[in-house]
Amino acid sequence: PQSRTIAVNNESPILALDSRTAGHPQSLPLNIRRLGRQPYEATWKAMSAFTDNRTADTPDELWLLEHDPVFTLGQAGKLEHVLAPGDIPVLPVDRGGQVTYHGPGQIVGYPLINLRRVGVGVRELVRRIEQSLIDTLAYWNVNAVRREGAPGVYVGGAKIAALGLRLRRGCSFHGLAFNVAMDLEPFQRINPCGYKGLAVTQLLDLGGPSRLADVEEVLIGAFCRQFGFTAEPAAAVIPELPARAAV
Repeated sequence: PQSRTIAVNNESPILALDSRTAGHPQSLPLNIRRLGRQPYEATWKAMSAFTDNRTADTPDELWLLEHDPVFTLGQAGKLEHVLAPGDIPVLPVDRGGQVTYHGPGQIVGYPLINLRRVGVGVRELVRRIEQSLIDTLAYWNVNAVRREGAPGVYVGGAKIAALGLRLRRGCSFHGLAFNVAMDLEPFQRINPCGYKGLAVTQLLDLGGPSRLADVEEVLIGAFCRQFGFTAEPAAAVIPELPARAAV
């Protein structure tokens, strides 16, 4: 289907939309896949295929992983915000938002959710993902907030988590990037999320743990509480759904 990008605030469109969503909240299982370190492009293609091929009965999933170093440029992205990438590849992608960095030590979460079935719209999706991150940081006594006009989560004015999403056929893919215990230097090579001079931070520097698995456990709980899901551990492999028949 033909896609369009909408802004969820007045400045930075972080959602790329293919359809509008509606529905009613209900408790549902959420398959949790903890996938370790994965290359970006193959994962992107896999979650896009999962979204294309899922049916009304396909359970929702949350993929948690790390990526090899990469800069990704969203649909609204401008190359002028990529200052000096050096040896790190720059990949234009089909999520909303501007440029960001992914690398080891950062939790990347891809919520593959049927929004109609869960009963949330796009703004509520963003709000609940942000709140799950805020609640996760609160577990380690870190006070995190939203910032008007700049989606994501911030601590003391520095960004600790970024969001960039896409909706297709009423289902979400792409997602969140949460800085935990990583080399932050590559963020100096870009204007993070399109904001010149935006400071970034990470949980380790704020007194939190360095082990991503510890943070993932708390994030899974916070995410499920926000959406009313029940976490269901799933195999640590990227699933392949049968291709849907063309309509």
